[in-house]
Amino acid sequence: MTAGTAPSAPPPNAIDRSDFRHILIGGTRLGITIGAAVIIYLLVSRRVPNGIVQALLEMVVVIAAAVAATFLPAQWTTARGTEGIAAAAAVGLWGTIVFMAIDVIVLRPLKAYPWTWDAIGGGSTWWYLPIWWMLGTFAAWLGGLVTAVRARRGGNTSVLSLAFPVVMGAIGGGLGLGLTQPWIGIPVAAGAAFTATLIVFAVIAALRKG
Repeated sequence: MTAGTAPSAPPPNAIDRSDFRHILIGGTRLGITIGAAVIIYLLVSRRVPNGIVQALLEMVVVIAAAVAATFLPAQWTTARGTEGIAAAAAVGLWGTIVFMAIDVIVLRPLKAYPWTWDAIGGGSTWWYLPIWWMLGTFAAWLGGLVTAVRARRGGNTSVLSLAFPVVMGAIGGGLGLGLTQPWIGIPVAAGAAFTATLIVFAVIAALRKG
């Protein structure tokens, strides 16, 4: 076999990219993406009249942000093993920290959130940040696990393929709960259904991995 026809060697760190610089870059991209999604959500909530159209648009934004937070970190770290899954979780964690900076520097001074948002935490503007750190890390870790198991089984690891069943669960839960229990709200119900569906798929993936 000549040099011109010999297969090229895979690049270093082709899978399980867990170097610190790569994690920081990925997390920064993720944080900016989530920040943009939050701004879009706020614009929809303020510019679109209250009603089903507003609720559906907000649901779309919530699901899109959830897909990004869950599956993009694993794509960027090419999660295939334990190290890549952990790196995806680290990207998720750093992404939440970057978003926190956007929130504190940009959104808070502009009074982007209603007072009732802070009232949930007794008037504190910081009540949700630790929850956000944990949720962002947890979602990215689950996304890394699902991605790695899918790759191990020879399946399609594109974001579209991985996210499709979870998104269907989120839409079903959002519409089912949001329309039958209006006090929950379609976007909130969709976010909760996304998380629940993701956990189910991750558990199945973990059992298959074992």
